[in-house]
Amino acid sequence: MQFPKAEISAVKQLIESSKNIVITTHHRPDGDAMGSSLGLYNYLKLKGCNVNVITPSDYPDFLTWLPSNDVVINFEAAGHTAKELVNNADLIFCLDFNWLSRVEGMEGLLRSAAAKKVLIDHHLDPENVYDFVFSFTEACSTSELIYRFIDALGDVKMINKDIAECLYCGIMTDTNSFRYSSMKADVHRIIAELMEAGAENYRIHERVYDTSTENRLRLLGFSLKEKLTVLPEFNTAYLALSQSELEMFNHKSGDTEGLVNYALSINGIKFAAFFSEKDGMIKISFRSKGNFSVKEFSGKYFSGGGHKNASGGRSDLSLSDTLKKFLDLLPVYKNELNSVE
Repeated sequence: MQFPKAEISAVKQLIESSKNIVITTHHRPDGDAMGSSLGLYNYLKLKGCNVNVITPSDYPDFLTWLPSNDVVINFEAAGHTAKELVNNADLIFCLDFNWLSRVEGMEGLLRSAAAKKVLIDHHLDPENVYDFVFSFTEACSTSELIYRFIDALGDVKMINKDIAECLYCGIMTDTNSFRYSSMKADVHRIIAELMEAGAENYRIHERVYDTSTENRLRLLGFSLKEKLTVLPEFNTAYLALSQSELEMFNHKSGDTEGLVNYALSINGIKFAAFFSEKDGMIKISFRSKGNFSVKEFSGKYFSGGGHKNASGGRSDLSLSDTLKKFLDLLPVYKNELNSVE
């Protein structure tokens, strides 16, 4: 993939001329969202830029070790400060989301912002609201794209340990520890270069995957023992947790991250879903194997989107009614699910 030279040149000039830069990402940021945001932040700071990172919400504790995490401004907790920064920005980088609706409460603020907006993302069908769009769906992660963006700007040698650790974390988490088909040979070479720049692979893995709280592990055990439903006739498995069940384990942001992958890991399962209830809203994670597109499924029935084999959605129905809707749809896709390779 190649970043167009003319657009890169224009963005480079914007970076150099902007007095105030803001980096933002999607609601409930994951490892790639925070890795790419803080990776870009640390790079721009080296360039001498005045830059701020604003997240639409909080994010998991297992990401708070990332270099420069202490500068991140949570819009939900510091809305007044965030609004001032966005309104005074000359340039806004929008990372790891395609539609402004993905920032939820920040959407109106970003839409009305006078700053030039640069999208760097790997999701399908970006909204036509950005001044510059660097969208590559074949990329494994937005963190991969930030590495390539820095390279396209001619600054790959500026990547230090802090930048490398952020980008390594983003690539690692968005590929489920380098397991997905999007991990091409050249991405492994990027990983090697990040390690040479100082990223300690074993420490990053430990900080993300081996720092669970007792409550998180007990929630995992409860979910797999009591809440996992397997439907072999549809090659499907799902989990559903009510708000009261989450509260039993003092649920925090990130505690259910990756839970849907356990359902997908069952032998023979091609389609997996995870439903969680919070404040009257049902958030849904979909995963699939092979050619069954959860992006299309989620977009058609659950106001969602994402990638072909990894997507999200939501429902305004109750948890029980959402599950009924989901289960009623499975017979429609029975032949397709049974033929997935």
